[in-house]
Amino acid sequence: MTRDLAKTASFAVVHFAVGFGVTYALTGSVVIATGVALIEPAVNTVAFFFHERAWERWGRRPAARAGTTVSGTVAAAA
Repeated sequence: MTRDLAKTASFAVVHFAVGFGVTYALTGSVVIATGVALIEPAVNTVAFFFHERAWERWGRRPAARAGTTVSGTVAAAA
């Protein structure tokens, strides 16, 4: 979990810089660029954290064996 938080924090810094740079390039306004760069990455960072946790949980599931269904019964050959 600590690694996930560190990864999320570093992603937030990069995302802030990119968001600010792109918005400033489009608008020429430091105020607008700062607002967009603070709001959008903050929301996206939270979403990213939960996205990573979901993928971690999903990756731990055992793979279904070939020839079996989700319920574990053997599928009939066609």
